[in-house]
Amino acid sequence: MSPIDDRLCEEGAVHETELIRTQVRDRYAQAARAVETSEQELPSHTRDCCAGGSCCAPTADVGTDVDERFGLSLYSSVDVAGVPAGALAASLGCGNPTAVADLHPGQRVLDLGSGGGIDVLLSARRVGPAGFAYGVDMTDEMLALARDNAAKAGADNVEFLKGTIEDVPLPDASVDVVISNCVINLSADKPKVLSEMFRVLTPGGRIGISDVVAEDGVTPAERAERGSYVGCIAGALSRGEYLDGLARAGFVDTSVEFTHKVVPGMHGAIIKATKPAAEATR
Repeated sequence: MSPIDDRLCEEGAVHETELIRTQVRDRYAQAARAVETSEQELPSHTRDCCAGGSCCAPTADVGTDVDERFGLSLYSSVDVAGVPAGALAASLGCGNPTAVADLHPGQRVLDLGSGGGIDVLLSARRVGPAGFAYGVDMTDEMLALARDNAAKAGADNVEFLKGTIEDVPLPDASVDVVISNCVINLSADKPKVLSEMFRVLTPGGRIGISDVVAEDGVTPAERAERGSYVGCIAGALSRGEYLDGLARAGFVDTSVEFTHKVVPGMHGAIIKATKPAAEATR
């Protein structure tokens, strides 16, 4: 391939990345505005903002029932007790990462793609006053909503930062745990996301992530046939791709556990991995 061809390929890749990022930002800005303008606290038929095709739900049909594959239905009533209605209504994920992240008092937690802030607020509760929870999001509307929710919750051990999950605005080795809820599948540069998680973790730190993951036999073309990129389907990694990517980033003790079917051959999943403690001696 000639230098000109290389440059054209690079330019095409950059354009595609920016296009995907714009589509995702627009979709989640729309979701945030819908929450802010709602006159009801938490309508039972829209408890998941993704239900009916907005955000992650892969169906285009507008329904009136809670989509059990996404959103608030994946949290227990105990988990969400006392969480501001705006954070609950903006719950757009495919799992409950705080339930599997094994958080402890005093730890520092980062939520990638923090949206309306529900997982940051739940993390802040678990780590207590001696700990801290960061959220990173690229959407101004979601950041405003999350900060408002934090103020309503009286949470003073949280901070919401504007940035992308491919370029996290935190220093090296600054957090003990990284969580994320159905966001990594939306990135057009997943190797960069995985390397950023590794970078910001302290040696011995770990990840506890919820994401949509394909079975290994489902090809990228088949994933695209089953849902859109902004619908959390077309951009999903397979189980093997996730494990390989984590290993290349430097993680150990990796696992991908399917929890519930989203579409045929694709599942909500829990992803866990650890940054080797030996990093401290390098």
